[in-house]
Amino acid sequence: MLRTLARFSMAAVLLASLNISASATPRCLSDQEPYALTDDIVNWTMSIVNWTMSIAPGAECIQGLRWSYMQIEFVSVLGPPKKGKAVVVGSGFRYFADPNFKGTDSFTVVVSGINKKTPGNSVLQIEVKARPQVQVSSSSTLQK
Repeated sequence: MLRTLARFSMAAVLLASLNISASATPRCLSDQEPYALTDDIVNWTMSIVNWTMSIAPGAECIQGLRWSYMQIEFVSVLGPPKKGKAVVVGSGFRYFADPNFKGTDSFTVVVSGINKKTPGNSVLQIEVKARPQVQVSSSSTLQK
């Protein structure tokens, strides 16, 4: 027992001394409209404002689909995106934008589970908007 604890302590010290920072994939959406698992259809847009997230070409994000009062039993990408890739990750999805992504993309996710003790399904129609690329030339100057 003491050897295990000593090894764990040494490993923790070694990891801390390496100064490795952890990075997490950002969430795709914030403040999105909840779905109810009542055979409802909900439209979400991924961009920066109004339940949206813009995504840079080649970037990725992850989005959980469970609300605190729900139990998710099944998630499936029903209609895949054309300019990226969407995969199911647990009770959510991860979206990968193509490196040359421009304009908009969309895909459909089906969620089945239990909402407040009532089983049901929801269809999430998700629109993705590309973040505009900002190009700065070396000769440009900032003006106030």
